[in-house]
Amino acid sequence: MIFLQFLIRNQTPRTYPYGIEQITEIRRYFSFPAMEAMEIDTEKSIQRKQATYNSLDENFEIRKEMYRGQQYSQIYFARLHLMRTLLYSLVPNWKPHLPVCTILQLEEGKECVIVGTLYKHMKLKPCILDEYSKERSATPLVKLHNFMHPDDKLVLEDDSGRVKLAGDVLLPSVCVTGLVVALHGKETDAGDFLVQDVLEAGLPPQIKLPLEPREDKYVVFVSGLSVGSGPSNPLQSQLLVDHITGHLGDEKEQGIAAEIVHFVVAGNSIEIPRGLLNGQNLASKDQSKLCEPNKELDILFTQIAASLSLDIMPGPDDPANFSLPQQPLHRCLFPGSSAYNTFRSCTNPHCFELDNIRFLGTSGQNVDDLEKYSEAKDKIEFMERTLRWRHLAPTAPNTLGCYPFTDRDPFLVESCPHVYFAGNQDRYKTDLIKGSEGQLVRLICIPRFCDTGVAVVLNLRNLECHPLSFGTEFSS
Repeated sequence: MIFLQFLIRNQTPRTYPYGIEQITEIRRYFSFPAMEAMEIDTEKSIQRKQATYNSLDENFEIRKEMYRGQQYSQIYFARLHLMRTLLYSLVPNWKPHLPVCTILQLEEGKECVIVGTLYKHMKLKPCILDEYSKERSATPLVKLHNFMHPDDKLVLEDDSGRVKLAGDVLLPSVCVTGLVVALHGKETDAGDFLVQDVLEAGLPPQIKLPLEPREDKYVVFVSGLSVGSGPSNPLQSQLLVDHITGHLGDEKEQGIAAEIVHFVVAGNSIEIPRGLLNGQNLASKDQSKLCEPNKELDILFTQIAASLSLDIMPGPDDPANFSLPQQPLHRCLFPGSSAYNTFRSCTNPHCFELDNIRFLGTSGQNVDDLEKYSEAKDKIEFMERTLRWRHLAPTAPNTLGCYPFTDRDPFLVESCPHVYFAGNQDRYKTDLIKGSEGQLVRLICIPRFCDTGVAVVLNLRNLECHPLSFGTEFSS
């Protein structure tokens, strides 16, 4: 006899046995009325809680896309100008007795403070010419997980010039190209700048959390659904949808589900069969195969949008533009779910507020790229660094693709979020960090759902979060 067990872990593991007939009664290919109330029986219903929502994605939206005549140097100029102004304002409290110089004004043996953009010379950094030559030869191409090397060197440059950095204070293993810092040191007789101290921008100012008493309201994050891929489990995805929409469990479980006020999908929701995309005209049968994952995803999102508000962000594998900031997925991809006003297709990075609590997150590209060109104990540390550097993607546009902005750098973090998340990570991890001015930030690594079956739940009342795990097991 075949049976199914699924696990929904909240604070403690709990197992709910169901027959296969019950679970497979999936509400597919149906339209759903708006469900603000979830029926328990004919006599009683539970009202879903609500939260005020405010989108802050304007900074990541590209109104008039243009590549002709635009150079990537402009985004570095804009970044240096804004960050230098900020660091100059912090230097008097950091090193009030030292003068601030440009690189061209350096004098041998004279201590000073200089501000500029770091560039890291990396011996193992991939080169497009090397990639081409290796493809043309019989030598197999070995793809490294990390391109760090003991011989990596740091250089600081500003508007006036560049200088090689020396000393053990600023480690190349921690820094990446594109980071703007203030350095205390002096020029050596060899022409290098001996670094004695480093000043980073630190966490930006943060709006205060609401003071009025707050009730339990939950936000659910999921990433890497990868509908259409081999590891994707449709039953596992449906269990997630049924749980948050209140179609599973007893009255107590449905009462908890009614406290979920928002659902965020952090990238890589769909995976198109790439074997069919061989540059040839597709037969009608193959064309229908390309649409099947998208239809399945729209069915899942329709069930969610009929019950609560939904934000969907594009990811590296989604049918969206490759370079950051990724623009919202077109609504025509979701004909069912986009009919609801609760459905929102958002940018990546994505910034929004729920009940005056600010959220900022990405689909994981910025953190994954930092892992290739620097070292840390875990992904949470990479996330913390980006906040303390006040820049979401310092490696863009050097090693991370981005749009060539000419007058601004949209990845600068001007206001500190209360919740900062990154999707498509290997495993779930969270931390709570504090800033020098009392800033409090919840960091969340959201694991790939298709690999782990794990979503993340955050309580708006106290910013505590925990994993929500779904597992399927078949036996005979």
